[in-house]
Amino acid sequence: MHPFIFKEILSVTMILFAIIDIMGTIPIIIQMRQKVGHIQSEKASIAALVLMIAFLFVGDELLAIIGLDISSFAIAGSIVIFIIALEMILGVTFFKEEVPEAASIVPIAFPLIAGAGTMTTLLSLKSQYQTQNIVVGILLNTLVVYLVLKNVKWLEKLLGKTGLHILRKAFGVILLAIAIKLFRSNSGL
Repeated sequence: MHPFIFKEILSVTMILFAIIDIMGTIPIIIQMRQKVGHIQSEKASIAALVLMIAFLFVGDELLAIIGLDISSFAIAGSIVIFIIALEMILGVTFFKEEVPEAASIVPIAFPLIAGAGTMTTLLSLKSQYQTQNIVVGILLNTLVVYLVLKNVKWLEKLLGKTGLHILRKAFGVILLAIAIKLFRSNSGL
């Protein structure tokens, strides 16, 4: 077994932190909490952790079995992110199905945390870094995600109503740009 390499762990952690963008999703998470009343931070964090680690080990094979390529998977994720961004910018609700008692797995664990961008990134990291270092990076990011989810009420109070409104619109535009970039880079446009 290869030793853990601090430089690789740091690189993987920073790359995943940028892709997961938990700080950028704070307005979305707060919006979800306002809709459903409670965020199940433990459940969401564990679900995201399991999804990321499972996808790291069997992502290529899983997509091949169901006849999908990474690009198609990324485009599907980009469309979900696009719709969430439109909700944030326009202040409308597209997802009008039943409102769960608490938000956890959908849409927080997937696609916000362990979405198409994260999954695609994990597959590309696999070719550049040792697996155990990627797993440590995933664990460190999951810890950060958990801390943010656990403290969402405090963050909501800190930002205030106006701050949240501005942040929601600004990050909605950023999320929209991320969705378009993910779509373009995987559709050949």
